[in-house]
Amino acid sequence: MSEPTVLNCLQDGVLAITLNRPAVLNALDFPATEALAQAIQAGKDDDAVRVVVRVVMIKDTGRGFCAGGDIKALWEHVQRGGSASHYLRDLTVLLHRITLDLRLMEKPVIAVINGTASGAGMSYVAACDIRLAGENARFKQAFTSIGLTPDSGWTTLVPLIVGSAKANELLLFDPILDAKQALELGLVHEVVPGEALGKRAQELAIKLARRPKSALGGAKALLNASLLPTLESQLERERQRIIIQAGSDEFIERLNAFVNRL
Repeated sequence: MSEPTVLNCLQDGVLAITLNRPAVLNALDFPATEALAQAIQAGKDDDAVRVVVRVVMIKDTGRGFCAGGDIKALWEHVQRGGSASHYLRDLTVLLHRITLDLRLMEKPVIAVINGTASGAGMSYVAACDIRLAGENARFKQAFTSIGLTPDSGWTTLVPLIVGSAKANELLLFDPILDAKQALELGLVHEVVPGEALGKRAQELAIKLARRPKSALGGAKALLNASLLPTLESQLERERQRIIIQAGSDEFIERLNAFVNRL
């Protein structure tokens, strides 16, 4: 029996969600995306777990926080005669539900990034309230390099943090950002030595869990209303654009080239 793609642990009001596909840098195929969406919804809605969740923490296993959508799974779908556009049409429904739940849940969400966050993985980092990185963490926009346009809220969340000029540079050139660069840009709040990352994340989670729950939730909702009033509509724009782009010859060529390098 295969291991779960997402692990959940609830203790002292902190729901720790661990992405568990280390062999593929925690890339998200349909089952993994559905599992992650369900775990995050459980954190958002206390009734789903029948206890009070005060803080949600998202962690990784292996060398990757989350490599975004599983490109190999998409390629295999195309090889079976499927449509890349239809695949992403359906996958982005789940991917974007995750982004919305991360922002709309009236609880602090902590991202604990010990590896690479790229594509939708970078979007999810940006969607979290507190972002801790290990010294080996790396960040990459990734979409445009494979011939796609961004999804999962990248075009709203990342510019809000790093500014429009830097976001434009990331989209055009797709550099890899190390942990120090991410800290300088505000993409992460702290960089912690790898061996101390888990302990530091737990310290912050417990500290937040002891703070006034409804006040923190209400404050987050007000920030959303002020800074992210168009997030949902922009997610739909991203979804429609990536569906179109996935049907392009440019993307199929880059998809084949990417898989051939694996």
